[in-house]
Amino acid sequence: MIAIFKRELRAYFLTPIGSIYMGLFLLITGLFFTLGNLFAQSSHYSGFLGNVLFFYLFGVPLLTMRLFSEEKRQRTDQLLLTCPISITEIVLGKFLAALVVYSMTLVVTILYAVVIGIYGDLIIWETVGSYIGFLFLGACYIAVGVFVSASTENQLTAALVTFFSLFVIWLIDPIAQIVPSDTFAGVISAGVLALLLVVFLFFNTRNWFIVLVTAVLAAAVILFLYFYASGFTFRFRIIYAGFLQNFLGWFSLNRRYQNFSMGLLKFDALLYYLSFSGLFLFMTVRLIEKRRWN
Repeated sequence: MIAIFKRELRAYFLTPIGSIYMGLFLLITGLFFTLGNLFAQSSHYSGFLGNVLFFYLFGVPLLTMRLFSEEKRQRTDQLLLTCPISITEIVLGKFLAALVVYSMTLVVTILYAVVIGIYGDLIIWETVGSYIGFLFLGACYIAVGVFVSASTENQLTAALVTFFSLFVIWLIDPIAQIVPSDTFAGVISAGVLALLLVVFLFFNTRNWFIVLVTAVLAAAVILFLYFYASGFTFRFRIIYAGFLQNFLGWFSLNRRYQNFSMGLLKFDALLYYLSFSGLFLFMTVRLIEKRRWN
């Protein structure tokens, strides 16, 4: 894994991608800090960090687009997969290299916080919490980009798909605020999710028995909860009211970051970020293994 990590980290500085990413990051964050803090004479540093968060929707796709897609385009992935290291080590090495470059640019912005601390009132714990949240949130974004890069051999396609994936994740909270929250919408949402699960199992197993059993069990659970709770208004409201909002909120990365921006370090948020990153890295490993044996 160390060899892959060093190879990828070196590649960021030997190819234009690393320079372009760092240059754009420093340019845009410098503008945000100058206009939002220096010219406005504001010591509100969390606002600056919120603007930086939006930049990563564009920066992370640029950072991750070549990790696996370039290997497949140049047909060097076969050499990589035949090396005496596991696929997990390959994925982790590439992921950590991108995370280090991400962290290096993030560290530069600490200079802005120092300026605020010298000439203004810097809220220390909010700033520290925001940087910790940035690190874990960036790990989630990069894990998504690694998975997308492993799914295609075109760098531009990888960058665009990663951007739109992160953009959808970004929009989860606004979407959750406008979706219906009544009980009927909750029942319909549960049914649609069950249908998507059945379709996913069909395309991955092609086993009609498993698909039919899953469909029957899902329908039985949804109907049981509906008719069981229909006579108990309070329970009915608890089960289905706001179901879709709660479901979407569970996938929200930015909502959990708000705790860090207020200086609150919550273990459940850290665990969620680690689990989210681990899930996408695991799916990347499985995807490459599947292609390896086909």
